Amino acid sequence: MFLQANLPPIELYVKKEYLYDLEKGHGELVEGLWVTVKSIQGRALYFETYLPEYGAVYDKLPLSAFVWKKDFEGELPLEELELWDCFSYHISVLEKRFLKGQRAKYYSPSKVWREGTYMFTIDSCSADPNILNTTFSELPTQHKSFNIIKLDNGYFAAQPNNRMLIYDKSYSPKQLKFPDFKVSSIEYSVEDKHKITFGDDEEFMYGVSEYNEHNRDTRNDPFKGTSIEGKD
Repeated sequence: MFLQANLPPIELYVKKEYLYDLEKGHGELVEGLWVTVKSIQGRALYFETYLPEYGAVYDKLPLSAFVWKKDFEGELPLEELELWDCFSYHISVLEKRFLKGQRAKYYSPSKVWREGTYMFTIDSCSADPNILNTTFSELPTQHKSFNIIKLDNGYFAAQPNNRMLIYDKSYSPKQLKFPDFKVSSIEYSVEDKHKITFGDDEEFMYGVSEYNEHNRDTRNDPFKGTSIEGKD
């Protein structure tokens, strides 16, 4: 999606001071539901929220404006919840089925592990080939996604894979190994690796015409000589 993408209708609270440009309303909360997320390159994620009490839709609020419970943990700055600004104007929102509801934690800038539950992921790219790509969204060493985590302390966080750990009860051991991996820096492709070409072949099974020439004895059983010979 360009600029905006739909979000699951998640019930939450908006810190009222954010509805008054941080000038008043401190310490008060307003009920809300997320509507969309907005990605502007070089800025933090912006969330659009429906406020049922007012019938209003309020736009362009950062993650630090939201909590999911009234007894949240003090005041956390935006940079403690979101590590990176947006990389591109083109985004997608995906609720990763395998990760949904899994326990998660991330290592914050204040050097503490903050725990919570995985919700969904916001990812970005440079989707329009007619526009000069000035983003880092498709560079292997720089691309990062935003995993949205519902934190136990009442806040929400947006963290990349390499700052987050997921614990799966069925697969993870009690003691996890430390992922001391290297950042993936290689752009993988297959079409630039082989020298064969099929541009002159109009056959449906292009590139396998030698089957007729060298394997005529297997025409009644094309799998002859393989592990599935003679099977239906």
